[in-house]
Order: sequence, then structure tokens, then C-alpha cells
Amino acid sequence: MAHEHPGVILGGVAETELSVVCKSCGSEVSSYVTECPYCGTRLRKRAPKLERRGEVLEPRETRRDRRRRRAAERRERRERLQRLSLAAERPYVTLAAILLPAALVIVQRAAGLSLVQIGAIENIASGTPWWHYLAAPFVYDNIGYLFAIGVAIALFAPALERRLGAVPAALLLIACGALGALAAMGLDDVFGDGFTVAAGGNSVALGALGAWFMIRRADARDDPTEELDTIPLVVAAVVLLLLPVVDDWANEWAGIVGGLVGVTAGFSATLGRR
Repeated sequence: MAHEHPGVILGGVAETELSVVCKSCGSEVSSYVTECPYCGTRLRKRAPKLERRGEVLEPRETRRDRRRRRAAERRERRERLQRLSLAAERPYVTLAAILLPAALVIVQRAAGLSLVQIGAIENIASGTPWWHYLAAPFVYDNIGYLFAIGVAIALFAPALERRLGAVPAALLLIACGALGALAAMGLDDVFGDGFTVAAGGNSVALGALGAWFMIRRADARDDPTEELDTIPLVVAAVVLLLLPVVDDWANEWAGIVGGLVGVTAGFSATLGRR
């Protein structure tokens, strides 16, 4: 037998850690042996290949071992960062994305203003001011629409804020809303009747969902212990995409484009991590 002494000192370095238990006699033996030195039971087909790391000879890692080790290191690092984020800050961006539209609804109704006056998009002959593209995703015509979007943002935005940080998450939500509103104008001219109305955050909510999905998908691919349940995601996406059916101000093109912006941003975040 090639390895007769499981605890032998290699090159003057520390003894090999005994970490394999023989299934036959229950003895703890070296991970370098192929047969149990106590009862002779075959433990593996061949001894692991060794490679020198500094002054120590250690088993050579297989590709599977390297993937598992790196996945465990990434998971540990991610969990540590998440714990630090949870302890250090609250989801201020998420709270702002929900409370700001609620405040605008109160102001609009108390002052008797129209939705267009506070930022909603209505494509008329005089054109649309540039700031409406930024404000429209946070303007709502009824509480039901605001509630549906608020629930979606509360589900997906906090995880983005913890993972990306407050400033990148805020920029992502604003970009999804503004680019969705901007694209709605052009796409309605091409595929619709040329008259566009757009308000509310269906583009923001779908963008948050898309970015969250791409990041969680990458986590599940890198770590086999991570589970991604797609059924709630599909249900949430369908509900958000169908909002234009029940609310005239919810623009379908804005929602689709906002979701695509979120998916692209989430994919880009996973590329940076790799």
C-alpha cells in the first residue's frame, strides 16, 4: 500500500488532518489513503493527487471542488455583506419610492391639480416638457394603482438596495421609470394611435422585478443550495403587465421597456461580480 502512515509528516510540515471515517470499522483515517490501515476496507479507487502549496503537500482540487469552494466563499461573503447592510442602513430608497407618490396624490387632490400639472404624460400638440419623463412614474390617478405598485416595489426593491447600495438602486429605479416613459411616446407613435398617456410606476416595479430576478438567477446558478422559485415572479410580472387593462394611465410600453432596463441592469451587476 502506497500510504502506510496516515499521520506522516510531509517535508517537516504539520501532520495531515484526519477527516475520513471508515464505514466498516468506524476509525478516523487520513484522507490520503486508499485503504483503511486498521481493517483493510477499500475507501476509494485511487489516492488523491498532491500538489505543493508553499511548503505543504495538499490534495489537488478537482473542478467540482473548486466550484464548490468558490461558491461557498461567495455565499459567505454575500451573507456577511447583507448582514452589515441590514445593520447599517434601512431601505430609504424603497420607502421614498412608495411614500413620495403617496404624498403627490394627497397634494394633487388637496390642491385640485390635474395629473398633467404634476407630471403625468399626455401627448398633446404642445408637446411634453422634459421633466414629465422623470415625474410621470411617480404620479398616480387612484389609490388602487398606487397600492399594487407599492406592494411590488416593497417586495423587490429592498433586496436591490441591499445588494447594489442606495445610490445605484435609486438611479436604477429612476432610469426604469424615465426610459419607460420616454419609450412609450415613440412606441405609441409606431404601434399605436400616436396619442400617449402615461403615469404611475409599472415601469419602476417591472424594472425592480427584472433586476432582482437576474441577480437571484446568478446566485442560484453559482450556488446549488440557492433556490429560485419562479412561480411568484411570473404571477407578479403578469399582474404588473396587465395593469394597463384596468387603468388607462398605466402605459403598457412603459412597463415593458422599464422591465427590460431592469433585466439589463441586473445582468450587468452579475457580470461585475464574476
